Amino acid sequence: MKINDYLKIERATHISRSEVGRLGTAIIFVAGVILFTGSKFAHVEQSYLLVVAAVIGAYMAMNIGANDVANNVGPAVGSFALTLAGAILIAAIFEAAGALIAGGDVVKTVKDGIIDPANLGDSQEYVWAMMGALLGAAIWLNAATWLGAPVSTTHSIVGGVMGAGIAAAGWDIVNWSSVTSIAMSWVISPVVGGVFAAGFLYAIKKLVFFKSDPIAEAQKVVPYMIAIMAWAFTTYIALKGVKHIMEISFLWAMVLGVIAGLATLLLARPAIRKRAPQLSADRDGVNRLSPSR
Repeated sequence: MKINDYLKIERATHISRSEVGRLGTAIIFVAGVILFTGSKFAHVEQSYLLVVAAVIGAYMAMNIGANDVANNVGPAVGSFALTLAGAILIAAIFEAAGALIAGGDVVKTVKDGIIDPANLGDSQEYVWAMMGALLGAAIWLNAATWLGAPVSTTHSIVGGVMGAGIAAAGWDIVNWSSVTSIAMSWVISPVVGGVFAAGFLYAIKKLVFFKSDPIAEAQKVVPYMIAIMAWAFTTYIALKGVKHIMEISFLWAMVLGVIAGLATLLLARPAIRKRAPQLSADRDGVNRLSPSR
C-alpha cells in the first residue's frame, strides 16, 4: 500500500471517529432528556406528549447550539479575542442562564403573542400546532446549519408558530400587530446596532489607529471603550435579565451599570498598561492588545 493511500485512510477514519463521537453525544443527550422527562412527569395525563415535546426541544437545542451560538461567538473567535474552548464554555453558561433567567418574555410571546390559543378548536389542537411549529423550526435550523447559512432561531420559531397556526385555523388566527412589531425589531435592531458599531469604529480609527503612536493612544482610549460596554451590558441585564427574580428600576439599573463600568475601567487600565510594552507600536500591536493573548 502506498503511503498516500495509507494517509487517506487515516484521515477518513479520523473523520469517522469524530462523527461517531458527535452523534453518540447527541444520542446520550436525547436519551437523558427522555429519562428525565419520563420520570419527572410520569404522573401527568398524556405524559407521552411531554416526552415527545422534550425530545423535539432537545433536537431544537442542539440545532441552536450548532447555528445560533456560532453566530454569537463567531466574531470573538474569528478575531482571536477568545479561544474556541473559551467561547464554548461562555456560550454554555450564558446561553443557559439567559434562557432560565431572561427567557420568560420570549416564551410568553411565542405562547400567545403570535397566535391566540382561544381561536383554536381545543387545547389538544393547540398542543399539536405548537409541537409542529417547534419541529418545523428545528428541521429548518438543521438544514440551514448543514448548508452553512447563519439564520436566526427567533425568525425560525416565529415563522413556525405562524405557519402552524395558519394551517390549523386560517390567517385570522395570527396576531398581525404583534408579528409586525417583531418584524420591525428585526430591521430596527440591526440598523441601530450597526450605527453604534460604526460610531465606535470611527472613534477608534480617529483616536487610536490614525495617531503616530497607536499603542500609547490605545492605553488611554481602550479602557474607556471596555468600560462603556460593561456599563451597557450591566444596565441591560439589570433591566431585562433579572426582573423575574427581582424588580429593578431604570435608575438603579443605571447605577449598577455605572458601578460595573468604573470597576471594569479600574481593572482594564493596569492590564492593558502591562501588556502594551510587549507589542509593536502599530495597528497590529493594537489588535494584539488583549491581556489574554
